Amino acid sequence: MHIGIIYFIVIILANTVGAISGMGGGVIIKPVLDTLDFHPVAAISFYSSVAVFTMSIVSTLRQMKNGLRLQIPIAVLVSLGSIIGGISGNSLFESLLRLFSDEKYVQLIQIILTIITLLFAYFYTKIGNERSFDLSHPIWYVIVGLFLGFISTLLGIGGGPINVALLMLCFGLPIKEATVYSIITIFFSQAAKLFTIAQTTGFGRFDLSILFYVIPAAVLGGFVGALISGKISSKRVTQVFQLVIILVLLLNLWNGVQLFI
Repeated sequence: MHIGIIYFIVIILANTVGAISGMGGGVIIKPVLDTLDFHPVAAISFYSSVAVFTMSIVSTLRQMKNGLRLQIPIAVLVSLGSIIGGISGNSLFESLLRLFSDEKYVQLIQIILTIITLLFAYFYTKIGNERSFDLSHPIWYVIVGLFLGFISTLLGIGGGPINVALLMLCFGLPIKEATVYSIITIFFSQAAKLFTIAQTTGFGRFDLSILFYVIPAAVLGGFVGALISGKISSKRVTQVFQLVIILVLLLNLWNGVQLFI
């Protein structure tokens, strides 16, 4: 089967689930593409970023059509932080690629940090999601956005479950509202990452023909996911969220072991 077709299937399924849960799809796309091992780690991170960036546009527009109202000041401040975080996270990622002669060490760092964020998100939504700091000062929205933008671009996962869990923990948002702010954060952090790549290394090192499969799959996945999200309860969103975390955790552990076999 053509690589592009395989990527199309992976991305449409991942972004559907990602749009429902607010994870963004990248937390599924990245480890699956790592497992398939068709491209270098930098290319996989790039394709994952394009997919979740596209999904975030479609999903946000669809969620707004579903009637969910955003608190604009929160969205703006979190977005501002995520832009700064997105640029700095991508810079560190490129520095790590230059630092290590073998990119498997960069991939291992990504896997370890992803597993840590997955465990935090899982246990928070499982046992502690009634607790929150209820932060409200504008600077906290910027700081949280900065951290989320940084970690998502460094890991190449676009956002992942930590976005939703941290937004709930810091600001006391209900999960369905947190998923929307999460996806907005993903949009700005990935936009910043793609802009940084364009201004520095450029896109010439990537096989851009793959994008003819990545972008349509991301659009369909984001649309279908947001459509389903508007029809299911917060409890069901939480269940989807937790199930995906467990599956992705196992996949990352498998990838980590495979690096050294």
